[in-house]
Amino acid sequence: MYYYKEELINIITPDKPDPQAARVLQEILGGHYGEMRTMMQYFFQSSNFRGKETQFRDLLRGVFLEEIAHVELVQNTINQLLNDSGESAIPGNAGMDNAPLDDAVRHANPHHFIVGAQASLPVDAAGNPWNGSWVYAHGNLIADLLNNVVLESTGVLQKTRIYEMSSNKTFRETLAFLIVRDNAHQNAFAKALETLGVDWGKIFPIPNYDINKYPECKKYVDMGFHNSQFNFRLDPTRIAEVFQGQSPSRNDGTLAVTDPPQGYPVPLMPDMQNEHSPGLSDMNK
Repeated sequence: MYYYKEELINIITPDKPDPQAARVLQEILGGHYGEMRTMMQYFFQSSNFRGKETQFRDLLRGVFLEEIAHVELVQNTINQLLNDSGESAIPGNAGMDNAPLDDAVRHANPHHFIVGAQASLPVDAAGNPWNGSWVYAHGNLIADLLNNVVLESTGVLQKTRIYEMSSNKTFRETLAFLIVRDNAHQNAFAKALETLGVDWGKIFPIPNYDINKYPECKKYVDMGFHNSQFNFRLDPTRIAEVFQGQSPSRNDGTLAVTDPPQGYPVPLMPDMQNEHSPGLSDMNK
């Protein structure tokens, strides 16, 4: 079973609205290599695990639990990039040209406004819906782990590209945190493969990025987040039987199972009258 604490795994850094950044960040939420896929892939792999070597199941489940928090973080980041992006919160023909949302949607995903009421959607950057057929859970541990390292590596590759698409602080802070955590998960799955006799670690991380190119990443590396596996379990876990010792990647360092970072407030979503969301005030008219 799962318990919930109303906090985010990382801070939402305030900045101005940016619907265009929200649109491209949807790739990190609902794209082929996005957080919804990683969450569901590790969920099915861990739930369907067979045999007594449950340290590998616990590793998969531990990463799955963190991915739930990643989905929540990206959702809230997209929401903050969309909040207040219209010219007026007043419904009707308000604004300078009597169309308060026309400028906001010019470079945006219009479904963020038409369907989502200026909030995140389970789609990629092109508006394609998330697809469960992307989930790779074939029941062979080595095959599953190999697919996981490709998934995490491609996820980092896409995030480093998307980072270049906006200088918005809200956008970049979330991407930086996820880039570093994806590297940790590359380490986790590479270490599991190494434990099983498959020595793939020295090709990771992919991409082998220069941390100085992404300045928001450095503080997370300094905190050791690239070599940590956060433990969200309330009961005993065997993760540390796998995630321990020297990092298998070129970045070196020592792997450690640690407590999750301190939580951060979930931003309050304001009423949005021109979207009739939540629409409760309409009932009083």
